[in-house]
Amino acid sequence: MMREEEAIRRLAELRAEIDYHSRRYYDEDAPEIEDDAFDALTRELRQIEEQFPHLITPDSYTQRVHGQVSALFTAVAHEVPLGSLQDVFSYEEIAAFHHRIVETTEQPQYVVEPKIDGLSIAIEYRDGKFYRGATRGDGLTGEDVSANLLKIKAIPHTLTQSIPRLIVRGEVYMPRESFAALVREQEENGEKTFKNPRNSAAGTLRQKDPEVVGRRNLSLFVFNLQLVEGVEITGHAQSLEWMAQLGLPVIPFYYVAHSAEDIVGYVREIGEKRGGLPYDIDGAVVKLDDFTQREALGSTSKYPRWALAYKYPPEEKETVLRRVEVQVGRTGVLTPTGVFDPVTLAGTTVSRATLHNQNFIDEKGLAIGDTVVMRKAGDIIPEVVRVVTHTAAEPYQLPTVCPSCNQPVIREEEEADLRCVNPDCPAQRLRNLIHFTSKDAMDIDGLGPAVLEQLVREGIVSHAYDLYTMEREQIAGLEGLGEKSADNFLAAIEKSKQNDLYRVIYGLGIRHIGEKAAKLLSGRFGSMEAIMTASREEIGAIDGFGEVMARSVVAFFALEPSRVLVERLAAAGVNMTAQTQRKDDRFAGMTFVLTGTLPTMKRSEAEALVEQYGGKTSGSVSKKTSYVLAGEEAGSKLTKAQQLGVPVIDEAAFLEMLK
Repeated sequence: MMREEEAIRRLAELRAEIDYHSRRYYDEDAPEIEDDAFDALTRELRQIEEQFPHLITPDSYTQRVHGQVSALFTAVAHEVPLGSLQDVFSYEEIAAFHHRIVETTEQPQYVVEPKIDGLSIAIEYRDGKFYRGATRGDGLTGEDVSANLLKIKAIPHTLTQSIPRLIVRGEVYMPRESFAALVREQEENGEKTFKNPRNSAAGTLRQKDPEVVGRRNLSLFVFNLQLVEGVEITGHAQSLEWMAQLGLPVIPFYYVAHSAEDIVGYVREIGEKRGGLPYDIDGAVVKLDDFTQREALGSTSKYPRWALAYKYPPEEKETVLRRVEVQVGRTGVLTPTGVFDPVTLAGTTVSRATLHNQNFIDEKGLAIGDTVVMRKAGDIIPEVVRVVTHTAAEPYQLPTVCPSCNQPVIREEEEADLRCVNPDCPAQRLRNLIHFTSKDAMDIDGLGPAVLEQLVREGIVSHAYDLYTMEREQIAGLEGLGEKSADNFLAAIEKSKQNDLYRVIYGLGIRHIGEKAAKLLSGRFGSMEAIMTASREEIGAIDGFGEVMARSVVAFFALEPSRVLVERLAAAGVNMTAQTQRKDDRFAGMTFVLTGTLPTMKRSEAEALVEQYGGKTSGSVSKKTSYVLAGEEAGSKLTKAQQLGVPVIDEAAFLEMLK
C-alpha cells in the first residue's frame, strides 16, 4: 500500500509527464512515446487517485479533456461538448462496466463500434447544407477548420434531406495507403516524417492551405449525433442508420449487444478485423444505446458513465537484424534501413524497418546480429521497439562518406541526421534541378519535375549549368514535346540569366538558406564572388543570420563541386551581382508581419520594400514584432497583434513611413 507522502510525490511526477506528452500528442501532432506507454502513465495516475481521492485536482488529466485551440484558426464554442471516453484494457473491466449499468438500468442495449484513430471534429449542417466544422480542441472550444473539411471527399456538402439544424461528431483519419505514400514523399524530400496516421491526419487538418488537405486524401467516419432539430431520434443505433440515409459516412460494422458476453465477443471480432482494415483503429467503443437511459446515468467531470473505450494491445514479435543498408535521399540525408528475418505483423510479412539515424541506433545499442522486438507503429510502419539480445559491444556505425558520391558527410549541431552536401551527388541531382528551376528560385517556366526527369534520364542534363547549353533538337526530341515546347523552354532559360543574385543563391539549394536568407546575403555582399570568399564571422554578423546558417554557407562553397557549379553558371551568362540595393537603414532592427490583402500592392512587393530599407519580415506575430501591416480580411495575426499590443498599420501608413 502506497503512503500518502509517496503518492503526493508520484502524482506530481505523473501529471507533469502526462501533460507534456499530451501537448506533444494533441496540440503539436508530434508524439514522443507510443500510445501504450502513455496509457500506462494514465492508468497509474488513475489508480493512485482512486486510492487517495482527496488528492485529485481539477487540472489532473483524469478530470478534463486535453487539447488546445491554435491561434492560427478562429475559435468555435461547441454547443454540445465533445468529451472523451474512459479507457479500459481488459475484458474484466468491460464486464464490470456492464454490471454497473444493470444495477440502475432495465434491459440495457449497447452499440459496439470500432474506435477510429484520427482527429475528432464536429460538423454542423443548416437546412441540409454544410455550415461549419471544428476540431474538438479542449472539448468546449475548438478550431474552425471548415475550409479544410470541405476538401475531404467523404464529407457531403448537402444532405439528402433538408434538416433545419444538425450537428454530428466524427473522426477525420488518413487511410493507411495515403499515410504510407505521404511518409515516402517526406523521406524523399528529407522532411521529418509523421509518426502515425493519426498525427498525419491532425497535422494535415491544421494546415492553413486547404489544397494540402485535398492532396493528402483524408477521410471521415461519423459516429455521434450531437444535436438535431425537426426530427425525433431515441437511440444511438437508430441515429447511425438515419445519418447514413442523409448521406453521411457512418462508422462501419457496428453491432448491437445485450450482455457482457455479447460485448466482449464483438470487441474480439473487431480486433480480428483490425489488421486487414484500410484505416487505423486503436480500440473498440461500447455505448449504451438508449438516449433516455444515458441521460439518467449522466457523466463525471470528464467521462460519460454510459460508455467506455477498450484499447487493443500492440502486436510485438522478436526477430534478428541481419544487415543495414544506407540510402541517400534527395536532400542528402543518409537513412539506414535494417534488414531482418521475416516476421508476420498486423497481417503482413515484415523484413525491413528504418533505423532513422545514428542517435536511434546508439540509443537502442543496435548491432548486426542482435535479436530485437519489432512492431508496426500505427499498424503500418515497422519499427524496432527494443533489443532483447546484444551480439556486439559497440552499436553499428553509419559511414563517414556518402554511399552515392564518396564525399565526406556532415552532421550539424542539434541535428540527428548525417547529410551529404555535395551538389554533384548523383542521388540528389534531380531534386537539385527541380529546386533550381522552381518559381521562387530561377523561375524557369515549364521545366517541371516530369520534363526534368526526362532530361536527366536521357543524359541531356546532369547539373544546373547543363540547362544553359541544351540544343533545341535535344528538347524537341523528348516524348510529348515538340519544337514549340523547345522554343518556349529555351526562351525561359535565356530569361532566367537576368535574375537577381538572390534567386541564384536560393537556387543553389544551400542547406538552411531560404529565400529571405538569400536576399540578406545578396544585400550584404552584392556579388557571388564576395559571398564565396566571405568568412563565417562576416556572414554570421548579418542581422537575421545565425551560426548554423553561416557555417552552412561556408561549408557549401568550400566544396570543389560547388565552386565549379557557380563558375560554369557564370560562364553561361547567369547574372552573379545584386540588382536590388539597400536604399537606407530606416527599418534596421525592425520586424514586420504582413497579413490580409493590401489595396494597391502585393504582399511580396511590401516585403521587398521592408528589406530594401533594412528591415525583416516574419510569418508570425510575437512580442518582438515591430509592426503588423494589415490589409482586408486580416485573420488571426491581426487578432494576436491586438492581444500583444503590437502596433498595427495599414498600407497608407506604411507608404508614409517610406517617404
